[in-house]
Amino acid sequence: MMMENYVVIGGSASGHLSKNIAKKLQAKYLKTRVTVFPDGESKITIIGQVRKGKIIVVQSAYPPVDSNLVQALSLISKAREMSKEVIAVIPYMGYAKQDKEFLKGEVVTISVIAKLFKAAGATRLIVVDFHSPKALNFFKIPIKNPSAVSLLAQYFKNLKLKEPFVVSPDMYWKDKAEEFAKHLNTTSIALNKQRDRKTGKLIIKSSHLKFSKGRDLVLFDDMVSTGGSILKAIEFLKKENFRKMYVACTHPVFVGDSERKIKKLGITKIIGTNSVEGKFAKIDLSGIIVNAIVDWKS
Repeated sequence: MMMENYVVIGGSASGHLSKNIAKKLQAKYLKTRVTVFPDGESKITIIGQVRKGKIIVVQSAYPPVDSNLVQALSLISKAREMSKEVIAVIPYMGYAKQDKEFLKGEVVTISVIAKLFKAAGATRLIVVDFHSPKALNFFKIPIKNPSAVSLLAQYFKNLKLKEPFVVSPDMYWKDKAEEFAKHLNTTSIALNKQRDRKTGKLIIKSSHLKFSKGRDLVLFDDMVSTGGSILKAIEFLKKENFRKMYVACTHPVFVGDSERKIKKLGITKIIGTNSVEGKFAKIDLSGIIVNAIVDWKS
């Protein structure tokens, strides 16, 4: 597939994904070594040299978000010393939820992050299912935001579910849930979830929904972090007597004991992508990322 001369640098958070991208591009792959000092600082070393070509830096910014972001920015800065063009691939971008001043005095952190990527030397940026599409406007470099919806849907088509029903735990992901459901030739709804901005408490206001009994349920969201939205949705839907319940998401962050809490409520399987590497990374994003790279006009 190689159409240009690329070099892929894999960050510590995205080793598997970066290798797959390099393989699909038939590109040279450079791994990195990270040493963490007792005070928490990271020393980052790129193993190998770049003589020519566009550099692709792959480093997702999932927890520890700050450390992974600093590593991404550091790799981008070093890569820019070696090439005039550096494509930053950050499949999961931390701070994407902090896209506006919800309460007076709050910092719109994603706007700060956007400035840092440009200052570090990124000339282009690729994210996947970015939580806040409007916040992409903060990034003053060319950006692409491919979606993993069709990849996740294909995985569930292969499971041969019984009359699957797709539910987004909030209105925000409604359109993507509809798209996901269309791939499965089924229907979807979005729950009316609301959060108290001061206390963080979640409530679901939908109260007149009707479901057929004995169907399989797929709870579909862009990311699962603490699992609060998914837990509320499961508690709301359990009385509807679904046959099996699944969780599908692009970014399976799962901090703390969120996995245990979700599985305790009867979830059959949790499926995510390798935007966050780990046990739930069942879907490889390298194909849609490579397509985004090669489709870019020089």
